[in-house]
Amino acid sequence: MPTSPSNDQAIGVFDSGIGGLTVAASLRRLLPHENILYIGDTARVPYGGKSRETVERYSIEIGNLLLAGGAKMIVVACNTASALGVPRMKEVFEVPVVGVVVPGAKAAVDSTKNKTIGVIGTRATIASGAYEKAILALEPGATIHSAPCPLLVPLIEEGLIEDSVTDQMLRRYLDPLLSQGIDTLVLGCTHYPLLKNAIARIAGPTVSLVDSAENCALSVGHLLRESHLATPKKDNGQLEVTLTDSAEGFLRTAARALKLPITKVSLQNSPERPKN
Repeated sequence: MPTSPSNDQAIGVFDSGIGGLTVAASLRRLLPHENILYIGDTARVPYGGKSRETVERYSIEIGNLLLAGGAKMIVVACNTASALGVPRMKEVFEVPVVGVVVPGAKAAVDSTKNKTIGVIGTRATIASGAYEKAILALEPGATIHSAPCPLLVPLIEEGLIEDSVTDQMLRRYLDPLLSQGIDTLVLGCTHYPLLKNAIARIAGPTVSLVDSAENCALSVGHLLRESHLATPKKDNGQLEVTLTDSAEGFLRTAARALKLPITKVSLQNSPERPKN
């Protein structure tokens, strides 16, 4: 596989499931001429309850698949993999690797007025402390309240985006954070923007929502220009999606919700663990 990427190659994006399509949708709006190759590791979703070692291994395996497909950079559209896998990926891969944590942390610091920030995410993302470290590096005076929300990804993957059960779980997760007086809430999982309307309704107008997908896309655009990897073509790019297990029902639901045209969908077996 090439070690020196060229600007006519695709942007590689991966997530543990379908939630990373929120990043693909933001990339499509911001960088409409770029081709995007997306891999959803639906056979092993969610990553949020897995160990650092397992997430690192999964991230490198999927990264290799993206490079084999001709990706010029890797966008880790998964907060758990960004928190636990990106440091190792940057050591292993020669192409640029971008995660969602640092862009989201910067946006939170720029947004907050009272320096009281909430973060929701998977168990692994919250346990890693990645957002806290990134936010405090930018704003040492910030107070951060974090909450793991383990049931949200399964509810979203089941397509229960506008559902009373999902609203009930959101209230359970958000009420303790809201009681702390947060004025900014980081959606620390790329699935969560699909619940943005419901979260905004429950959090209320005084709480700003930070969409990690949107801010990741802005960082990708900056890095492409800085690395001279932006595509020279003028026509609209294509989005190709590969899943490691069938999830086309929810894929179509998510694509409709995001108004995201998908050029091609294919299925590929999940990578096996290398033998020792």
